[in-house]
Amino acid sequence: MKTIKFLSIALVAVMLFSCNKNGVTNKELKTQLDSVNYAIGLSTATGLKRNIEGSKFDDANIDLIKQGLLNGLDSTNILIEEDKIQKILSDYFTKKQQADQEKQQAEQLKKLEEQYNDNKVAGENFLEENKDKEGVKTTASGLQYIVLKEGNGEKPESASTRVKVHYHGTLLDGTVFDSSVDKGTPYETPLNQVIRGWTEGVQLMSVGAKYKFFVPQELAYGPSPHRGGKINPFDALIFEIELIEIVK
Repeated sequence: MKTIKFLSIALVAVMLFSCNKNGVTNKELKTQLDSVNYAIGLSTATGLKRNIEGSKFDDANIDLIKQGLLNGLDSTNILIEEDKIQKILSDYFTKKQQADQEKQQAEQLKKLEEQYNDNKVAGENFLEENKDKEGVKTTASGLQYIVLKEGNGEKPESASTRVKVHYHGTLLDGTVFDSSVDKGTPYETPLNQVIRGWTEGVQLMSVGAKYKFFVPQELAYGPSPHRGGKINPFDALIFEIELIEIVK
């Protein structure tokens, strides 16, 4: 879409400059063929105007666009080989689109951090106080946990291991946001398809074990929890997880 808009700008430019170059002036429409030709030009211009509306190509150099257009029309003094044109355009607009997306994401993140800063601070304060409580262990990543019951089975071998667990998830205030225990059905998942706190934490467990995890927001959903749920951006989470089985 970005490339189309860019080419639309270029075509509009050549129409304008070609008029000056060729000395075209307004003419009367004397025949049906005159009207057809004029209608083609008018229809093309209308379509091009629609395409360039909202274009964010701010790096346009009209002189170079004009030079490229006229060289192309005349097939003279061409500075870029034809088979390289598409790659040049594609590379530029792909990178520009990525840069625009990264900028938008950064702006969105900044807004969320401002809006939900209280959540972030509350989580940090909770974990800071919680780490010194009896039985609480902290990993290098900041994940905190308490061993409620040790298991005697094998441990997950890697992040790709598929496990069957029971879990009970709450917010810091005790609000339950999800629970396989309440649903009465164990949950199966590969450990590389869950939040980072789970991926790391469950690998510490042996089959039969039950741990309580205190998950920092950066190891949970960070700024992007599921929409419509009870979890807000930057919420730290608490899970009780029982490792029932390693699924072969």
